[in-house]
Amino acid sequence: MILDLKSFALFAKKARVSDGAWGTQMQLAGLEAGAAPELWNVENPAAVEAIAASYVEAGSDVILTNTFGSNRFVLARHAAAGRAAELTEAGVALSRRAAGAAAKVFASMGPTGKIVMMEEVPNCEIVAAYEEIARAAEAGGADAIVLETFNELAEIELAVEGVRKGCPLPIICSMTFDSGPHKTATTMGTQPADLVRLAASAGAAAVGANCGIGPENYIRIAELLRAATDLPVWIKANAGLPQLGPGGKTIFPMGPAEFARYVPAIIAAGANFIGGCCGTTPEHIRLVRAAVDKINS
Repeated sequence: MILDLKSFALFAKKARVSDGAWGTQMQLAGLEAGAAPELWNVENPAAVEAIAASYVEAGSDVILTNTFGSNRFVLARHAAAGRAAELTEAGVALSRRAAGAAAKVFASMGPTGKIVMMEEVPNCEIVAAYEEIARAAEAGGADAIVLETFNELAEIELAVEGVRKGCPLPIICSMTFDSGPHKTATTMGTQPADLVRLAASAGAAAVGANCGIGPENYIRIAELLRAATDLPVWIKANAGLPQLGPGGKTIFPMGPAEFARYVPAIIAAGANFIGGCCGTTPEHIRLVRAAVDKINS
């Protein structure tokens, strides 16, 4: 069933489990540091599909796609700006195949890396970039779009405009809230209520938070989002605060059991969708699934 705003809201009536990290899982599969993960959608599709399938097997109701950086601005760093649509459609299709009828597929779209307030590029070019990949995501079989890990409200507003021009799919607007004295702001100063106002005016299907410093902080963020809106709330926290490990490698310290212990509190705070971001694995999601099943039973 293709999701519209009404069916999306019905889908979110009970707590749903999304997936875990993609980037750190791809690195475990052999992706070199600094390489473009999206190129694997055509160069190593079996590895990408295997990650998607691992989350379906772990119990995800929703899986994302290997398309976080598939916009033309990010891909330009890898001499692949002209392949944005190709890589987006291929990445969504891989998750679609892995999901089958067992899970929904929400296409992941991250920031461009450009600061809108600095006018690094014309706004119309940012809108066009998201319009391009939104069309490709729909062609690949996405059920919805997740704009995730944004920090600047002006950029996510342009992204919403572009996605809306490109396709009719429901949009989730998710930002990273881990800054300010109470760790409730983005690095650019946006507060959860600011995101809610934008999302509501733009007709978004859901609002949320992802990445950041770990699940404990996102209990409060879920509360703030829920206090400001009746829209479904999307939460995907990191597996704790990233640390520097041996050899300069970034590690995430929170294991699956500790991570899953926060699930009841996050859902009680107002989350409808819960999963994991950086450092989380299929085993994290397996235990999140078990915790959510207890709540839904």
